[in-house]
Amino acid sequence: MRTKSLKKNKINVVTLGCSKNVYDSEVLMGQLRANDKDVVHEEEGNIVVINTCGFIDNAKEESVNTILEFVEKKQRGEVDQVFVTGCLSERYKPDLIEEIPDVDQYFGTTELPALLKALEADYKHELVGERITTTPKNYAYLKIAEGCDRPCSFCAIPLMRGKHRSTPIENLVIEAKKLAANGVKELILIAQDLTYYGLDLYKKRNLAELLENLAQVDGIEWIRLHYAFPTGFPMDVLDLMKREPKICNYLDIPLQHISDDLLKSMRRGTTHEKTTNLLKQFRKTVPEMTIRTTLIVGYPGETEAHFQELKEWVKEMRFERLGCFTYSHEENTHAFNLVDDVPQEVKQERANHIMEIQSQISWELNQQKIGEIYRVVIDRKEGNNYIGRTEFDSPDVDNEVLIDATTIYLKTGEFYDVKITEAADFDLYGEPVNVNVEKPARKEIKVRSV
Repeated sequence: MRTKSLKKNKINVVTLGCSKNVYDSEVLMGQLRANDKDVVHEEEGNIVVINTCGFIDNAKEESVNTILEFVEKKQRGEVDQVFVTGCLSERYKPDLIEEIPDVDQYFGTTELPALLKALEADYKHELVGERITTTPKNYAYLKIAEGCDRPCSFCAIPLMRGKHRSTPIENLVIEAKKLAANGVKELILIAQDLTYYGLDLYKKRNLAELLENLAQVDGIEWIRLHYAFPTGFPMDVLDLMKREPKICNYLDIPLQHISDDLLKSMRRGTTHEKTTNLLKQFRKTVPEMTIRTTLIVGYPGETEAHFQELKEWVKEMRFERLGCFTYSHEENTHAFNLVDDVPQEVKQERANHIMEIQSQISWELNQQKIGEIYRVVIDRKEGNNYIGRTEFDSPDVDNEVLIDATTIYLKTGEFYDVKITEAADFDLYGEPVNVNVEKPARKEIKVRSV
């Protein structure tokens, strides 16, 4: 018979999925800490909260497997309670309750107060901007809006996150100041659609005004933009990016496809011509900009001709950063009514082909960086290398700059000028310039005689 643990309750928050889930876990942890709870992130704890992802098949499978793993630990007496929250729980709660009943309780994406109550904590409304960051100390995600009003046919996010809801500028500035006070130097702005920001609160697209306010926060040196939408892009953001040094010359704008037929079926509200012209406008206004995009291959009805069009367009656009995903047939989305007619092996072949093209483009662009000097922030040290990034690279998904750590001492979280000496397809190698930091001297230990 399983006996309940006698150790003091420690709450282990496990985060799966995207950066928005990371942010939500950090807010949850901040609330728990304010309630004097012992909380850790992905460490040992006898109470487990799993923040799940329910976006596509692979993410759902990982979430289910993680739940099952901790349920087995509960059955063996290694943990006492298992709670599940996040997108998978929001989308499939009745099914999960039936299939995995040993979970103590399931919560949706908007049920933070109820989750806290189950953890014997109170939701504190006054904790504006309070959270426990889990990223390296020099950067943090700043979620500026929740939900999405876009009608994209393939996406289940509105089912899990609801309608678009912007966070007021003043609250985001408070949060940014608190992050800066804790040593954060880079804000990575996230939302399902950054470009929609402000329409609900201010009756206009207000991303540029938000950026101007955030740029005034002392201690913040980089502000990075993730997840813009091509339709209705606020062009005043480009003007601000050009004149404000704190706004990174970087934009993550998922474009998904370029065939007019598929863009119409995807309900993207744009065309091949409009998308291409928008990108050309980006390049004209901010020539130094790095553009990251993501594409979907294998969408219902994607023919070989559609795919060839996409391939040629990728070659033409020469994106600095690009990711490619295979289509996932998601129930309750508009595209679920279509026939998922592209075989999985064809989807994967097409994705591989796109990434082969991108690998060559990235290698060619990286070769042009050899001999150049870039401002680099050091995220961490791994083995004999410091791992850093330029303003043109976002954590986890983009290029990294590797610096030999055996010859020099650098501080993580600090910025250095680095000369690029070598370049691969997705990695750069460099040496700091004008750095007079020696390895720390070994402290002399004085032994007191007895």
